[in-house]
Amino acid sequence: MSDYPIIFSAPMVQALLAGRKTMTRRIAWRPNRETYMRAGGRCVSTNPIMFENPSPWQKSATGDRLWVRERFSMGGNGPFYAESSDGTVRVHWRPSIHMPRKFSRLTLVVTAVKVERLQRISYADVLAEGCPAEEDPHGPEPHIVRTGAGNDAARKWANACILSGECIKACDYGVNPRFLLHMARVKMARAAEPAAQRKNGVDGFRKVAREVTQLSRIQLDDALLERLGQGAKRSSASPDEGEGAPDFVFYTGCNVLKTPHIALLALDIMDSIGVTYEVMGGPTHCCGIVQMRMGDVATSGRFGEATIDKLSHSKSGQVLSWCPSCQVQFTETTLPTLEQTRGAKPFEMTPFTLFLRKQLDKLRPLLRERVPMRIALHRHPGVHGVVEAAEDILRAVPGIELVDLHQPAVGLQSNNLKVLPNYRRALDLAELEAAEAAGIDALVAVYHSDHRALCAHERDWPFRIMNMYEIVGASMGLHRDDHYKRLKMMQDADAILADCRDLVQQHGLDVETTRLAIKAMLDEQPAPLRGA
Repeated sequence: MSDYPIIFSAPMVQALLAGRKTMTRRIAWRPNRETYMRAGGRCVSTNPIMFENPSPWQKSATGDRLWVRERFSMGGNGPFYAESSDGTVRVHWRPSIHMPRKFSRLTLVVTAVKVERLQRISYADVLAEGCPAEEDPHGPEPHIVRTGAGNDAARKWANACILSGECIKACDYGVNPRFLLHMARVKMARAAEPAAQRKNGVDGFRKVAREVTQLSRIQLDDALLERLGQGAKRSSASPDEGEGAPDFVFYTGCNVLKTPHIALLALDIMDSIGVTYEVMGGPTHCCGIVQMRMGDVATSGRFGEATIDKLSHSKSGQVLSWCPSCQVQFTETTLPTLEQTRGAKPFEMTPFTLFLRKQLDKLRPLLRERVPMRIALHRHPGVHGVVEAAEDILRAVPGIELVDLHQPAVGLQSNNLKVLPNYRRALDLAELEAAEAAGIDALVAVYHSDHRALCAHERDWPFRIMNMYEIVGASMGLHRDDHYKRLKMMQDADAILADCRDLVQQHGLDVETTRLAIKAMLDEQPAPLRGA
């Protein structure tokens, strides 16, 4: 740990004292003195030779202390600082570079260091540098992030985000507006008392854990639970221990375990193309998003960092993710934070569907069986490229005809549209009607939450509701029973409990707790069933 002096102007000292400035940028490379003089005292940034000497700031590290030098004047009662002056009194100011250590009143501790081009600065970084925020033209969310306050329109705007990601492509300021809106929602949630934040986070996590545990166990035996990393032994299809780590870690997240046939098909496909992997997921590998939504940032960070440490041992340095919510939480919040504090990301995270498209050359020879179906893809564009990858994979299946229903593609996944329930209901109904009019054989989803929201409609409409990997699996000779859809179409909690009695007993589940999870499954019906 070292101590360094650092110079700040009066406005930046004001920002430091106000708590608005938490970041500063210093030059990383200094010009070569001889070249500088030969160039006539002008630094030409396009000449890399001129910036060949590392700046002393490259030696700074986490934990170092920076004592602040600022413009000051000496009086009878000690130093007087320019930051405190209103400009009405004439004072002989001494340059900040001449301030001795004993007169410095601010000492800053370095929490992270990285080298990047100045042009990569984001709007959030600009705010962290202490610059005044503009409430507009960039929208209301920066004001909420800065102050935790905002008018009704601003709060509605932030809360209505469904994570489509279109704003990221549209923004030319180098900002991720989706992340900024996420931080605005977190800031609003943090207005609650810390105890309430923690309680809400704990309650939300327990609800997810309870429903995932109960619904997965009324569908799967111990062997299949272990295959999904939920038994006493973690599941893997990796080489013997002496041969090293698996190619990939397959991270399920939590909620896909409610529809476990989807995750099992993904594993079967990886086995078929010769990929080695270790499966991790479920409530013991939480990404922290539930706690983050409730404003409990500290607990969310602990959960997320603990999970990242568990995920960090694949041979390729790659984690294949299933859940889009976990993908966004890790890649837009947790991993960038760790990169700043640790100096590097522990791994790269790739959505499974994007990974599989890259494996199409291996996959195509295995797609031997014709699947003669006219299908339409239920689309959510929130993770860039996944919809297009899903279409490419489905087109590779012999016999498949993709039909465009010309419906809006919005949101990260179906579950994210719950903030706009009327809009969500209208979208689902319009898509079902368009599918019927088009005469398709199946409406096909990518994500688990889409399948949960749509699958019971198969009871009432003249087409099937399927996950895309059921179709891929059918062409490869792979099959997993969709127990979730079968149970949900019963629409009767007592009938479902009776059907699953053996597994309830085998796993020692509490009947009333299981009933609550089944009721939650039946209640998750954004567009009402026909005749309901």
